[in-house]
Amino acid sequence: MKISQIIDKIDEKQLFVPAFQREYVWKRQNAKELISSLIKDYPTGTMLTWETNYPPELKGDHKYDERQGAVKLILDGQQRITTLYMLMTGNIPPYYKDHEILVDIRNLYVNVETLVLEYYKIKIMENDPLWVNLTDIFQAKVRYRDVVHSLENKMAGERIARDRADKIDDNFRAIEKIKDRDFQEQIIPPKALLKEAIDIFYIVNASGVNLTDAELALAQISGYWPEARELFKTKLVELAKHGYVFKLDFIVYLLLGILYNMGSKLDKLHDESNKEKIQEAWKRLDEDVLDYVFNVMKSQAFIDHTKEVNSVYAFLPIIVYAYNKKGVRLTQVEIKKAVKWFYYSQIRQRYISQLQAKLDKDLGIVANHDNPFDKLLNLISTDRPLEIKPDEFEGVGVSHALWGLMKFYFKSKDAICLSTGINIRKNMGKKYDLEWDHIFPYSILRDNGYSRNNRQKYSLAQEITNRAILTQTGNRTKTNIMAEDYLAEVDVKFPSSLKLQCVPEDKELWKLENFEMFLDTRRKLLAKELNTFLDNITETSDENIGIDLMDLILEGENSQVEFKTTMRYDMRQNIVNKKLEEVIMKTLAAFANGQGGTLIMGVTDDLEIIGLEHDYGTLKNGTKDEFELHLRNLVNNAYGIEFATNNLNITFPIVNDVEICIVEIKQGIRPVYTEVTDKGGQKSKKFYVRSGNSSQEMGITEVATYINQRFELV
Repeated sequence: MKISQIIDKIDEKQLFVPAFQREYVWKRQNAKELISSLIKDYPTGTMLTWETNYPPELKGDHKYDERQGAVKLILDGQQRITTLYMLMTGNIPPYYKDHEILVDIRNLYVNVETLVLEYYKIKIMENDPLWVNLTDIFQAKVRYRDVVHSLENKMAGERIARDRADKIDDNFRAIEKIKDRDFQEQIIPPKALLKEAIDIFYIVNASGVNLTDAELALAQISGYWPEARELFKTKLVELAKHGYVFKLDFIVYLLLGILYNMGSKLDKLHDESNKEKIQEAWKRLDEDVLDYVFNVMKSQAFIDHTKEVNSVYAFLPIIVYAYNKKGVRLTQVEIKKAVKWFYYSQIRQRYISQLQAKLDKDLGIVANHDNPFDKLLNLISTDRPLEIKPDEFEGVGVSHALWGLMKFYFKSKDAICLSTGINIRKNMGKKYDLEWDHIFPYSILRDNGYSRNNRQKYSLAQEITNRAILTQTGNRTKTNIMAEDYLAEVDVKFPSSLKLQCVPEDKELWKLENFEMFLDTRRKLLAKELNTFLDNITETSDENIGIDLMDLILEGENSQVEFKTTMRYDMRQNIVNKKLEEVIMKTLAAFANGQGGTLIMGVTDDLEIIGLEHDYGTLKNGTKDEFELHLRNLVNNAYGIEFATNNLNITFPIVNDVEICIVEIKQGIRPVYTEVTDKGGQKSKKFYVRSGNSSQEMGITEVATYINQRFELV
């Protein structure tokens, strides 16, 4: 289909976008790259459409009438099509509302002599007729001759060279020809069901700005609950007015946490059987739980805006915990424990990496423990010490979570703006938004050796210990005066203000030559006061943190842990492969001949937990009991009943909703030899031991020495 036809069909209400599609998320750079590719006649991807007599809810104001018959929906390619529509017509397509255009990519200009694309820059474009708005070219408001005439007028009537004029003409034609470019179309037939169409959409979405797992889950939810996306967005707009800004992904993870107590396997939300549970959960979240939790966090954790936290996903365990209370409000002790954990989750960056795996663990604890935040806090302490050290502030900028904690602490003390004396907690309009300013002005530090040319000194100039919290008004009135003069003035006007923001009150430290001593002193002061602040929020118990299976898996294979995807099912050939059973026996022997270890079946080398479904399918009844019996029979035949009975502990835990097999192998008291079959069918006995993260055969000359050193022969 030609691009011009696509534009016409959108205007004629023959081509639509389903409501489960996300907003327009392309950036200006994406738009520039698309147009550049089209001008150069490069391939630009395809469009996936679905022709159906039973469309789902549509984006925009149009309501489907069955008298229309089959309509065509854009499933993939809508970001590119929307970009072209906006640039060619200058309008937003009818299937979008203004607030769904997250970035307005219109007003893209092209230099019609060089074909350079740029968004409007007044200094270089205002008086240069070569820079033309692309939309004006597509709408024929500016033509080749208009540019040539304007150039000649600037040249006092002198005619421009023929070859230059021809080049401008050719470039105009190249841009105008974009309308006639074919956009390859792939069509899902009318017989496809909504679920099938979304599944195909899921599979083909591999170009442009890829959908996240959460966006794909939201597409499925919107498929069986068309109003969901708009309801979620309405709530997010309401929360944003109060400083709590989230993306739709946050809501999807929250629903997964409430329904399934996990942060991975977002595809569990794809099935329509979730509809009533999600609607019920959302009703409570929308009408009560979200407002309650965020009011608690605002009033008792001093969080006035989500830009003050480094990961909004730390709100999820608190929201899920409050939701699970079924309308019973949190006690003051529960609130304090949640707040204390939240602060540490930020400064110890709990969710900066491995988000889904950590949410799996944390939400599981929330669902299964009476004092979850005690346990969650101790979980953080197993990774990093909770105590804040002064050197943690060195070279740290305002993007670090310690800066957020400083603000929360200052608010808790009713700190005031150093320039205006206004409490930094009060919301008094846009001009009183909180900002941060250098105590020792950067312009002065820069002129004294703390410029970008010296990376280490520059980081000191930008360090959070050289920052004070001011209101926007205060920051505008503060001039770049020497720190000793500024702080002396503040000390007179607002005597307690410096102490409330942990600014050292020793006036000698305010002198420029003592700048680094000032930083060192404030680091120590902040570390001491922040640790006291966190400790005094509430007492927490030392909940025992045993070894966690998910942690064991995430740490990967090592000398004590081995993963096997299956016991006997060959994933490549889709058959039973007895060679794989030999590998299992070899692994058990290697652990027994060494220091013992753990074999985990149902986990791939890439740490994907797939479960035992494939192996179960090779058994008569497909049960874990059959699986265990078969495994023990293999061990009995290979190493004897005594070994199988005394050396192995076999369990079948459920992880991420699938069953895996854990075989714990004790350190053996006798050497174990494994019978293997070579390619020619010849059998031989071999001795295996663990070497790093693999089981290795030991050479015959080394075996005797190893056995003498390792075993007590009986």
